Amino acid sequence: MKCKDIIDIVEKVAPTDLAKSWDNVGLLVGDREKKIQTIMLALDPTGDVIRQGIDAGIDMLITHHPMIFSPLKSITYDDFIGRRIMDLIQNDIAYYAMHTNFDMTKMAEAAAKMICLSELQVLEPEEESTSNGIGRIGELERSMTLEECALLVKERFQIDHVRIVGNRKRIVKRAGISPGSGKSMIDAALLNRVDVLITGDIDHHTAIDANEQGLCIIDGGHYGTEHIMVEYMERYLNESIEKLRNGEKIKIISAMEQSPFFVL
Repeated sequence: MKCKDIIDIVEKVAPTDLAKSWDNVGLLVGDREKKIQTIMLALDPTGDVIRQGIDAGIDMLITHHPMIFSPLKSITYDDFIGRRIMDLIQNDIAYYAMHTNFDMTKMAEAAAKMICLSELQVLEPEEESTSNGIGRIGELERSMTLEECALLVKERFQIDHVRIVGNRKRIVKRAGISPGSGKSMIDAALLNRVDVLITGDIDHHTAIDANEQGLCIIDGGHYGTEHIMVEYMERYLNESIEKLRNGEKIKIISAMEQSPFFVL
C-alpha cells in the first residue's frame, strides 16, 4: 500500500476538515506515493520516538500531537524540531499527525468506553453536528464516591496517580470526559450539569473555580488520558488494512512512550 492509501484509511475515522483552525494535521513530512510496509503509532513525535522508528525501519509515523505548529523559517540540526524533520527525511519516513480531528470523532468516545459510560452525548458539539465534538458525557455504571471514581480512572487508564478536585466522599453518577487538556471544558461541564469531569492539565485557579461551582474533577494528566489513541488506532488500522491489503503485509507497531512527568 502507498502512503496515500493509509492516509485515506486514517481520514475516514478522523477527517482533516474537522480539525480546529489553529491546528496542523495531515501529512506533514514525506511523499504520498511512498510504499508503506511498517507503520509506527505514537502520541508524541519526540526525538526518542523517531529514533525508535529509525531503528525499527519504519516507513511511516502517525502521531496524535503534531510536530509542527508554527511556521518554520529554517530547518537545521541546530533546532530540535529541525533535527526531527531532518531525521525523518534522511530516513525516508513519512510523518502524519491526527490531532483535534481525532479528538472530534473518537478520542473521548474511546475514553468513555474505558470507564463504561452509557447514554453518551457530546460534551461540546461541533457547530452543525450533534455526533462530533470535544468530550463526551455519560452515566457511570453506578453511583459511587468521587474517590471510587478516581480509582476506577486510575485503574482503567493505567495511570500511576490522579489529582482530585472536590470532596472525595461526594456521590457522582453523571460524568464528563475530555482527554488531554480540559480547562476549556469547565463551562460545558457545568452547563450540562456534570457531577465529575475527567480530564487533564487542570491548573490551580481553574481547580478552585470549578470546586466553588460544585464541579468535581479527576485530573489524570495529558498523557494519562490520551495514550489510548495508540491502542485505538492500532486496532482500527489492522482491521481496515486487512480488508484492503490484497495479500500485502503491513506491520503496525507502537512506540515505547511515557509521561514526561515523574512524581516523587
